[in-house]
Amino acid sequence: MRAEPRTQSKSLGSLLVEAKLVSEEQWQRALETQGLSHSRAERALIQQGLITEQQLAFFTSLYLGIPYVNLNQQEISPEALEMIPEHLARKYNLVPISVKDGTLVVAVEDPRNLQAIEDVAAVTRKRIELVLGTHQEVQETLDRHYRVSGEIEKQLSQISPQQSALTGAGGRVSAEAIAQAPVVRALDLLINQAIRDRASDIHIEPQDDRVRVRFRIDGILHEMMALPLHVHSPLVSRVKIMAGMNIAELRRPQDGQISFKAPDREVDIRAATSPTIHGEQVVLRILDKTFAFRPLAQLGMLPDTLETYNKILKTPFGMLLVSGPTGSGKTTTLYASINQMDSVTRNVITIEDPVEYRFDNINQIQVNVAAGLTFAQGLRACMRLDPNVILVGEIRDPETAQIAVQAALTGHLVLSSVHANDSASVVFRLLDLGAEPFLVAASIIGITAQRMVRQICTHCAQMTVIGSEERMAYEDEMQETKEEFLVGRGCNLCAGTGYSGRIGIYEVLILSETMRRVILNTGSADDIKKVALDEGMHTLWHDGMVKVEMGITTPSEVIRNVYTAG
Repeated sequence: MRAEPRTQSKSLGSLLVEAKLVSEEQWQRALETQGLSHSRAERALIQQGLITEQQLAFFTSLYLGIPYVNLNQQEISPEALEMIPEHLARKYNLVPISVKDGTLVVAVEDPRNLQAIEDVAAVTRKRIELVLGTHQEVQETLDRHYRVSGEIEKQLSQISPQQSALTGAGGRVSAEAIAQAPVVRALDLLINQAIRDRASDIHIEPQDDRVRVRFRIDGILHEMMALPLHVHSPLVSRVKIMAGMNIAELRRPQDGQISFKAPDREVDIRAATSPTIHGEQVVLRILDKTFAFRPLAQLGMLPDTLETYNKILKTPFGMLLVSGPTGSGKTTTLYASINQMDSVTRNVITIEDPVEYRFDNINQIQVNVAAGLTFAQGLRACMRLDPNVILVGEIRDPETAQIAVQAALTGHLVLSSVHANDSASVVFRLLDLGAEPFLVAASIIGITAQRMVRQICTHCAQMTVIGSEERMAYEDEMQETKEEFLVGRGCNLCAGTGYSGRIGIYEVLILSETMRRVILNTGSADDIKKVALDEGMHTLWHDGMVKVEMGITTPSEVIRNVYTAG
């Protein structure tokens, strides 16, 4: 038994023509180019930008009398998912939603595909009830719910404890164990799932009784699966082979690079291993070039902040420093800064450890400590290469700090990152590294401090009354009373978190003559901050709360990330 869509004398294309969404000529041309297949012709109209996915779903629902469901907000039953194998769901682009009274509810993109309905009915032995979903929603739901955990476990189950115990001298896994196809397949599946989930990092961590696998998504770690301990060594060895590491070395940290071909693009992965009491931990940093090449205007700077920052970038010489903790987006901001510069008339050189993304027309130098090429040595070498702009990945030692200051004073624009809590503290970080106060005061032209906060999921956002602590934090800063705030209630699209994606919050300090005098008179960070506020600087805390007011993030996200507020 199965539910079938009702038939109509008119075609769906005719309805689209009657609704004046497309012309008769456009519809006939789509039919001709798609070999007179109506469903393919409708997809062609979407690809040409003549109609949207939602418009097609609306008219298909009216045409066939099948209800449309928003799969981003629809709860998907695990019992229903188990009934249809992933390969079948992807073959016909359909999603099982729920099972009730012997009926399986299935969301489909094209309800007229009777072969798909018959195959699903044969496999599940259930009566099929159809609902309609858009092509994109069905694809995204398949990616979210047909996860690779089961397939990874299936691949690794083929490696017995006896096989993984095949070791050579020093306890390393043998080539026979490493070359097993299940390990190769399992790691590829794991990386592909992380890319689907928008993860920035994959953690493979041995524990007492299992191997814990976690993904960092939007800055938060989520435990994804637990694997048996005996697969740990083959898995780590496979990572080392891909990253060009020494598989025989188990006692020292190592790092390397992996070029990985995902289904839709090629991504670079930075791999790092380190010994722990339970074995080697592995962290894979997924370097997504779509973020590295984002322009400054898309990073989250408010218009007045962006205007101030761009003014600093137009200065021919001096030092611009970006501060914040690890993972706050400093490198992304620096990359966006040099990417908008004219690299044809200016010689732009970078010194990085490591070079994460490659840019056209920019000379990038990779730090190589083993060969004696440190940040300081590289910066010293850059001075002899006729540079206009020098980007130093990080100022972390006295020698680099002193050379960077000298470079900024001798006619070069120097951009770099420094670990400090806020913009005013950066000055004193340089002083701690041994730079002279009068040189720091003369060389710095601007400082940016930043954090990353999660954005509210636009698909499940709603006005909600929040806790008193969060409300008071907002009211104290913005000087306005507000009872309800925009909050994500959690949906399939954001994995129930209420957040999707991240955005930066910033404070940009331009070093004024008054601030320079404070530095020369050995004033404190608080003194510099007071002058900056008097001159109109917006703090990280204020910038975050402005984004709360705009409905971009929540007070709890600002409180969680901006721990220097005061």
